[in-house]
Amino acid sequence: MGGENGDAAVAPAAGEKEEGKEKGRRKFAVLLCADDSEYVRKAYGGYFKVFVGLLGEEGEAWQVYRAAHGELPTAAEADGYDGFVITGSCNDAHGDDPWIEGLVAFLRTLDAKKKKVLGVCFGHQILSRALGGTTGRAKKGWDIGVTCIHPSHTIIKSQASLHIPSHLPVIEFHRDEVWQLPPQAEVLAWSEKTGIEMFRYGNHIMGIQGHPEYDKGILLHLIDRLLQRNLIQTCHAEAAKASIGMRQPDREAWKRLCKGFLKGDLLW
Repeated sequence: MGGENGDAAVAPAAGEKEEGKEKGRRKFAVLLCADDSEYVRKAYGGYFKVFVGLLGEEGEAWQVYRAAHGELPTAAEADGYDGFVITGSCNDAHGDDPWIEGLVAFLRTLDAKKKKVLGVCFGHQILSRALGGTTGRAKKGWDIGVTCIHPSHTIIKSQASLHIPSHLPVIEFHRDEVWQLPPQAEVLAWSEKTGIEMFRYGNHIMGIQGHPEYDKGILLHLIDRLLQRNLIQTCHAEAAKASIGMRQPDREAWKRLCKGFLKGDLLW
């Protein structure tokens, strides 16, 4: 099924897809795995714009596919993209919803084509599943707030030009995790709560459990939604909010790392 053109500044105008390709315009797709809340639509223009704000650059074409509604590129359409980003979701990556099983099959197609794929939170977990790993409920429960993760020597030394710090704060918002990596995958970062915060598979696939794209406003909004639905206790919400005052996510370092992977030629 075809995707919808995003109206972000770096996206092509209607009818420009082929023309942009002929001009050598780089193309990327966001596979949106959750519906936008009213707050995110009004404050940010939707999660698609949030990701383009983090990763997009002038002259690129970005398109959104609403994967949670079964909307994905065809295998032929996938050939026209330089990279893909898979977002977070309210759903479980280990679920058997038809759209999730369709996404798993599509990700295996992207792997066979050696397409660059960056997975965030649910995207991180569903990539692991698609490639032969396992996911499930986090053994230490919800991880919400600003968490400091520890990148491996692989990232710090081999990607020295990106200046990735040894302690890297990121916003976390998850209760599932990768239990076991796919064969031949490598752990790239860990935290006190989560053993697999990042992983790579070859040079073309990378998963991140945290949310480099989130800011304080999105995190506070999501915490309040969990409270309203009685999914967390007040003490957990207060601790998560307090973490924001203790440290700030290193958005610039995450931007360098994500862009370096998605658009560069990182060799591990």
